[in-house]
Amino acid sequence: MNKAELIQSLETRLGSKKAASDALEAVVDAIIREVAKGNKVGITGFGTFEKISRAARTGRNPRTGTTVRIKKTAVPKFKPGTAFKTVVANPRSLPKTGNAGGRASSAAEPAKKTAAKKSAAKKATAKKTTAKKATAKKATPAKAAAKKTTTKKATAKKATPAKAAAKKTTAKKVTPAKKTAAKKTTAKKATAKKTTAKRASRR
Repeated sequence: MNKAELIQSLETRLGSKKAASDALEAVVDAIIREVAKGNKVGITGFGTFEKISRAARTGRNPRTGTTVRIKKTAVPKFKPGTAFKTVVANPRSLPKTGNAGGRASSAAEPAKKTAAKKSAAKKATAKKTTAKKATAKKATPAKAAAKKTTTKKATAKKATPAKAAAKKTTAKKVTPAKKTAAKKTTAKKATAKKTTAKRASRR
């Protein structure tokens, strides 16, 4: 299978030739770049790509048979994974093409469920926040009414001592006046008695 055939095989799974070509190019480019940097690229179930160094050595030219000095070089190496080896050894264990897509979709399902749970949690939090705000708005007029009532009571309490003080002042003012009037009346009576007694003694 060459590159064109591989793209055609991917096209049946991905739905379009362009998508298959772009996917293959992206995968190959990413692997080459990482291995060139000296990093390992491991694909579970498939294998590992890595860069290895070969020391300088002496080789032979197969045509002439002369010895040739080969410089130290770095080459890519692919080590197949266990699952890959197992399938190659026993092709009957190879899953059907449809199953691969099924596995991919089943692997994507947990991610979708997690996203749905997060979305539901966010909505529930938003609803709680809205309910709290609504409760706070409702409670505010009640608090305001309570404050007004408290203020009225406090004003009444303040006014009551003032009224009591005014009553005391009035009482104080009235009481001396009554006493003075009573004294004057008593003095008049005493004077009348003395006058009557004098008249009686003259006779």
